[in-house]
Amino acid sequence: MWRSVPCIWHSRSGEALRSLTCTGRHWVTTTTQGSQHAPAHSVKDARTVPKEDPSLEEMRQRFGIDFSRAKLGRFTQTPPHQENLFSNSPFITSYLTRVLPKEVREAIWPDLARFGERAVTEIYRLGRECELNQPYVRTFDAWGNRTDELVTCEAWKSLKRISAEEGLIATAYEDKYGEFDRLYQMVKLSLFSPVSGLYSCPLAMTDGAAKTAKAVKSPHLDKAYQHLTSRDPSQFWTSGQWMTEKKGGSDVSDGTETVAVDAGDGTHRLFGYKWFSSATDSDMSLTLATIVSDLQPKPKSRNLTMFYLETRKDDGKLNGIEIVKLKNKLGTRQLPTAELLLDGTVAQQVSDEGRGVASIANMLTITRFHNSVSASAIMRRMLQLGRDYSQRRWAFGRMVEGHVLHQLTAARLEVITRGCEALTFHLARLLGREEAGVATEQESLVLRVLTPIMKAHTAKAAMGVTSEALECFGGQGYIEDTGLPSHLRDAQVLPIWEGTTNILSLDFLRAVMKSKGKALTALHEDVKARIQAAESAGGPSALKDACHAVSQALGSLTGFLQEHPDLMEPAARDLAFSIANVYIGSLLVEQAAWEKSAASVEVARHWCLDNNLTAFMTQQYRTDNRAIVMEHYDPSQVYGPMF
Repeated sequence: MWRSVPCIWHSRSGEALRSLTCTGRHWVTTTTQGSQHAPAHSVKDARTVPKEDPSLEEMRQRFGIDFSRAKLGRFTQTPPHQENLFSNSPFITSYLTRVLPKEVREAIWPDLARFGERAVTEIYRLGRECELNQPYVRTFDAWGNRTDELVTCEAWKSLKRISAEEGLIATAYEDKYGEFDRLYQMVKLSLFSPVSGLYSCPLAMTDGAAKTAKAVKSPHLDKAYQHLTSRDPSQFWTSGQWMTEKKGGSDVSDGTETVAVDAGDGTHRLFGYKWFSSATDSDMSLTLATIVSDLQPKPKSRNLTMFYLETRKDDGKLNGIEIVKLKNKLGTRQLPTAELLLDGTVAQQVSDEGRGVASIANMLTITRFHNSVSASAIMRRMLQLGRDYSQRRWAFGRMVEGHVLHQLTAARLEVITRGCEALTFHLARLLGREEAGVATEQESLVLRVLTPIMKAHTAKAAMGVTSEALECFGGQGYIEDTGLPSHLRDAQVLPIWEGTTNILSLDFLRAVMKSKGKALTALHEDVKARIQAAESAGGPSALKDACHAVSQALGSLTGFLQEHPDLMEPAARDLAFSIANVYIGSLLVEQAAWEKSAASVEVARHWCLDNNLTAFMTQQYRTDNRAIVMEHYDPSQVYGPMF
């Protein structure tokens, strides 16, 4: 689906002066690079301001020159304005209108519209403050006592309060709207995520912990579940997910060195080093460790058990935890991510011994959904800002939005974004049906096989769309003062966290093998039925070509799987993206056949006709690719570590 798409670069323009009032002083934005300058005081101090050469003033008046001391020209660029993230989102509003029963739609619509406005006003300001006032650790107090105090700004704390008030976790567990609870929650999270200063990350793990607590049904997690799903800010807890250690992230089973020792009082003591622990300020965490004892002093290989711990003791002190350092990350700097030493941390065993990875799988499923929601949301956010800015930026004789090349570029980004939204919210709907106990076997199989594909596809798309969208702002897209570059830096975590693209592609293969091929059959039947329904619905005739393209691609996909079972692993990545493209094509066709609007039809046609929905490189899969990569790698010419 990826291609190089051009965009207009803006460098010069003209528009009326824009002024801002800040803390009682008058400031004027003066340059296209975002700098701000205060005008000279109205009363000049003759002792400090030298008298000007009269001839210079005469020249300025004669030629209408405006460049003089604090006068740096008349033009200032109006920045983009923020749209309601819900009401102005074309796909989400249309999709919900189609899939929600009338009574559910009428009940939740006002809340989503209200929250869409709150997101770009109050929450955006708090999120921006988190970017500008990043967390840090105060390791010792003034008297040499070790405190490991994690300092976060007040905005970060306010976002926790808002998360509870808005029910950003609770909504999925209150059983108020049955199978639509999860979809409602995910839509609301999509409005929160791109403006939340990355508070969406602790919410992802909190949601995963709540899902796990509900599934595991350990008495030790009962209290935690009540806190995790509370709407009361004074009772609401966030959770960490402490699995990654020095030996590796995705290969958890072979990379975990943390051990657990039975304390003899119904608890265990954990000893280990957690290498990448996000949401360090959380109230609790789920983590993995290997149980050791006098009878088994050495950890068993691949024998992990899940544990629950509260981060602080009753006296408020950390629970056998030392914050070694905060990670210095490319992006997501608003979020405290740390290296943690567990030294006798009190924890409760909440899974059978050796069943830790299987028990925590629910958490991984939910966090991958959050990752996909964040990816779709950041794309929507950038496109909304870009389209508003295109109506405020004048270049080459017209507003940017009047240039046909810009229109095409923006339309291509819009198609990619709608495709990701279609996949994410459709699977959220299936998740809700499964949680409500009404999903069919086919729906559950499709959900399992598409979840890793969804995460991989949306994360990659977010990087491309966000980078391209920054170009729509010209040089200002590169200036930190605008708040725009942080979107790209933060987006880079999406293809990495909760499984890189290759890891997710292999996870998809495992899901296929575990189902003994039933998952692929379910996927095939799902797409086929969706296309047939669109064709028989009497939709726009312009959709016929799109339907045909999806059917052909489905046949190509099936043919490759049947002809080349030996190439499944090297082709895993291409298979994952091809399946995503075909499935999204069927979803967009289905939506357009119902909506019948010109825009929805063109989106479906763009997706299905303007790109190769499947791409298999059979020769590449059989090539000695290692030889290509390692050519001229000479260990004798390697000179030590990079840092």
